[in-house]
Amino acid sequence: MAYIIYDISIYLNIHDTRNITRNPFFIFIKFQIMMKTNYTMELTLLVGLIFILCSISQNTSVLAAEDNQEFDHNLMTYIVHVKKSENIASFQSEDLHNQYHSFFPQSFAHKERMVFTYRNVASGFAVKLTPEEAKSLQEKDEIVSARPERTLSLHTTHTPTFLGLKKGQGLWSDGNLGKGVIIGLIDSGIYPFHPSFNDEGMPPPPSKWKGHCEFTGGTTCNNKLIGARNLVKGAIQEPPFEDIFHGTHTSAEAAGRFVEDASVFGNAKGVAAGMAPHAHIAMYKVCNNKLGCPESAILAAMDIAIEDGVDVLSLSLGLGSLSFSEDPIAIGAFAATRNGVFVSCSAANAGPGYSTLSNEAPWILTVGASTIDRKIVASAKLGNGDEFEGETLFQPKDFSQQLLPLVYAGSNGISSQNQNQSFCLPDSLKNIDVRGKVVLCDKGGGVSSVVKGQEVLNSGGVAMILANSEATGFSTFAIAHVLPAVDVSYAAGLIIKDYINSTYNPTATVLFKGTVIGDSLAPSVVSFSSRGPSQESPGILKPDIIGPGVNILAAWAISVDNELPPYNIISGTSMSCPHLSGIAALIKSSHPDWSPAAIKSAIMTTANTLNLGGNPITDQRHLPADVFATGAGHVNPVKANDPGLVYDIQPEYYVPYLCGLGYSDKEIEVIVQWKVKCSDVKSIPEAQLNYPSFSILLGSESQFYTRTLTNVGPVNATYRVELEVPLALGMSVNPSVISFSEINEKISYSVDFLPQVKENRGNHTFAQGSLTWISDKHAVRVPISVIFK
Repeated sequence: MAYIIYDISIYLNIHDTRNITRNPFFIFIKFQIMMKTNYTMELTLLVGLIFILCSISQNTSVLAAEDNQEFDHNLMTYIVHVKKSENIASFQSEDLHNQYHSFFPQSFAHKERMVFTYRNVASGFAVKLTPEEAKSLQEKDEIVSARPERTLSLHTTHTPTFLGLKKGQGLWSDGNLGKGVIIGLIDSGIYPFHPSFNDEGMPPPPSKWKGHCEFTGGTTCNNKLIGARNLVKGAIQEPPFEDIFHGTHTSAEAAGRFVEDASVFGNAKGVAAGMAPHAHIAMYKVCNNKLGCPESAILAAMDIAIEDGVDVLSLSLGLGSLSFSEDPIAIGAFAATRNGVFVSCSAANAGPGYSTLSNEAPWILTVGASTIDRKIVASAKLGNGDEFEGETLFQPKDFSQQLLPLVYAGSNGISSQNQNQSFCLPDSLKNIDVRGKVVLCDKGGGVSSVVKGQEVLNSGGVAMILANSEATGFSTFAIAHVLPAVDVSYAAGLIIKDYINSTYNPTATVLFKGTVIGDSLAPSVVSFSSRGPSQESPGILKPDIIGPGVNILAAWAISVDNELPPYNIISGTSMSCPHLSGIAALIKSSHPDWSPAAIKSAIMTTANTLNLGGNPITDQRHLPADVFATGAGHVNPVKANDPGLVYDIQPEYYVPYLCGLGYSDKEIEVIVQWKVKCSDVKSIPEAQLNYPSFSILLGSESQFYTRTLTNVGPVNATYRVELEVPLALGMSVNPSVISFSEINEKISYSVDFLPQVKENRGNHTFAQGSLTWISDKHAVRVPISVIFK
């Protein structure tokens, strides 16, 4: 869905993404960009012979689809939930298939319209029906619901060092590195030949592994990439190669092997590695460039992954805020959690506005995006001597530093035509003299930064300064532009415009400074990262955590710089999610007996709240980021491996929470897959769930909640409480000191939240604070958000 895609130029650093997407399986793809200033960039993309076969099958698929167009004219895929049979656990796949077919006339079986049957994530199936057939089906007593499926949207040489992971130490010691853990990625497929997925020195997968590999024609899967499935249904089933260029990158971020001399255009050079280099990878392809990411395929992938035996599921996609009983990821993630599988999901790229999250369920780790301390630096230098730092990935070494005429295409008023020109939209500059000039363009207008640069180039411009929107603020991105360019902040853009208006002969140039490490403002929350509070459950603080998601280098399916093996630098919560998935795999390898909730708690309660400069983490405005942007804070993998205490939650504890949210028995049964009667359950308010944060909706009355801590640290440990009390609030914690004498011992405490007079709130609509249990060795912190009613 368009509203959760930020700027596709952030994701695809290639010079003509449209042609690549339409024709992903060329043997040689050659881009030649001829610039007026004698710049020629030639990109030759070598793709394996296997892609010819994929291309042939793709064409065959199109023909078959055309042949069946008349038959399929009124058919839609429906997700059907049925009442769970008591003996379904003993059913074989064929028995399950037959049971679901029994809901339809006998003639229906010959039409091959059953798309998927689900065993683990749901009691039900996906089927192609006409609206009339779906209405008739819903009249049956066994049917809980039947609704049309929806389509979801897809939402690192330096990041391990930035996160404190060092080879041979701690989580990256030879005994860990994610050994024995299986990460399932539900994504767009994978390019299996990349060295990030080589299996040299990798042991076979654990004996529990039941999955298989759908690649053919060679030993494409191995002890690293142990499984690959394509769940996107087509007239002819294709192997799980990717054609959207997303899944290869996310897989490598989570668990790519160590690969020397990785870079893009010579930038960000170093050793590429994922978070858990020795973990196994299984790819479940659920997205392609024709259908997007069908809901039925996502449910099927999660269903199969649980059956296959994965330990961690990583999903960099989403649908926005939904009822949990209608959210396929929430439904599938609950089943995964019940089976001991940790689920990490992207928060979405709809920021910086509030309540823009996807994947809000409390049994999911919801991950926002932050910067790292590495930048690919360039600057815009003006004729008056001012210089404004920004970023770009394409940094030609022979671009002259000579000052050139500078023009802002949107300087002629505020008409729609001038606005198009300010955005440098396609064909908008044809009546403006930009030949031989540096052109200032504004971000926005619904087109990517690369397309803007192409318009400048086509119109004779020699360089581009790209000014952020106010919402984007100081967030800049390293993009592979088609001409010399630099991405600068909103504040810089305003000053540059003032300079243009203040002189008859404005001039500028672009200076390229390469890779720079040590940004003291890192980590900061990037503009596009979606924010809380949660719409579906405001009593649960979301996002849970932030992690690296800006200018991340990882494996790519094609070369963007004529170098092999291919890498690319892209940004999104799609990147931060697999970082956390890999970190969860490291913790799982170190603590195989920990539940998904315990791993989540360890990640959240040890998070950093300060940047490298020792100041509070900021956002895209360079102002302190609030709790709805950061969640618990920025992930600290080393500390997360030894949290001292955890807030654990068993799957059955979510039922009183769901009853308290007002879900009906039928809706809860869709989520949890067992019989529920809320009238027999002692429901709880949202904030009473044993979650490693507090999110309070506060009126004029005090509120009282409890939490239970489990000792996973030293046998004998004493903790005292330390409070950062939110504005206009009083807090009381009882007891204020707790002592443990055993491993896995549990101790509960209570918190009173006491509202003060409303005048103390001033103009604030919310406040934030924290509660931390501190011992000689550990600090176990949970954030607090208070929304004033």
